[in-house]
Amino acid sequence: MKIMVISAHPNLNNSRANQALARELRDQTDIYFHNLYQEYTNWNIDVEREQQLLLQYDRVVFRFPFYWYSCPPLLKKWFDDVLTFGWAFGPGGDNLKGKEFMVATTTGGTDRQYRSGGYNWFTISELLRPIQSTVTRCNGTYLPPFVTYNANEGTDEYLEQEAKKYAEHIQTSCFATYDR
Repeated sequence: MKIMVISAHPNLNNSRANQALARELRDQTDIYFHNLYQEYTNWNIDVEREQQLLLQYDRVVFRFPFYWYSCPPLLKKWFDDVLTFGWAFGPGGDNLKGKEFMVATTTGGTDRQYRSGGYNWFTISELLRPIQSTVTRCNGTYLPPFVTYNANEGTDEYLEQEAKKYAEHIQTSCFATYDR
């Protein structure tokens, strides 16, 4: 299976957690790492190139820090610019049919804070529904997300363990397995 990880971290060099996740994939020859903030410093997304990349991969992982209950703004712009009517959805928009998509995210909060009625009021799955809806509207299959909780306070050992789980999750996850 060919996998593309679309990284959307505005400050990747300052993130211990996201650097740990990236390091874990470094030696994987079948995974392409695509850093949006490095690629599009001027925010002018090359739509045709991005669409061609999507066609080349079986599974696409959106990796980003989860803050303000959403994804970073460049990833939102990527969704708006790349997933176009007639290409990704609508009449003739079946280019992503059969593709698998998942979210891999890090949060500063603990898993207890992302429970119904908890500090953030909603589960992480509930808060990720706009991305899930985008994927399904574009005829893709939305797979269970991977979440590293408490990333800011996590020890190096914890982040290394999470990185190993992340690498396994993005390579082996299927629709029926959701345990996080």
